[in-house]
Amino acid sequence: MPTFASNETALLVIDMQYALFEHKSPIYNADYLLQKINNLIEQAHQADMPVVFFQHINKGVLKRDAPGWNLHPALGIREEDIFMEKQNGSAFQNTLLYDWLQSRELTTLIMCGLTTHGCIKATCKDALKLGYRVILAADGHSSYHVDAASLIEQWNVKLGQQGAVVIPAGNILLCP
Repeated sequence: MPTFASNETALLVIDMQYALFEHKSPIYNADYLLQKINNLIEQAHQADMPVVFFQHINKGVLKRDAPGWNLHPALGIREEDIFMEKQNGSAFQNTLLYDWLQSRELTTLIMCGLTTHGCIKATCKDALKLGYRVILAADGHSSYHVDAASLIEQWNVKLGQQGAVVIPAGNILLCP
């Protein structure tokens, strides 16, 4: 199993907002997803690796400061974690992420969150274009789409073909 050093790696947790779990179509494997992501968060905290939580903002259910805009209450968030907002699919578009990563000389990004065919896909693709090593937790992203299982499988393959390392969350070992 590959290991990732905390001095060069950040864990990005994308759009794990409560409103997405309350969508009219449920998040595929929601409890399993929360468990896998919380395991990654716990490992990152133990390794003193930065954890960056993103919250999407829109005019609908993800309106800033609306109850559903908050991160899911089951997430293992700590006070020292980093919180960023975004208004586009990619966490790199019109945010401070790139500058923040550069200032800390981080080169590897572990990705997880929502939604597979939206913000996860867009953030992974932009990270790869920018030269980051992208580790996608194969079972650490999901969607409320009716074809979520198929979309997860398809994008794991496509992003792997584009250069991401796609491995199960349980095989991602974080070390100080």
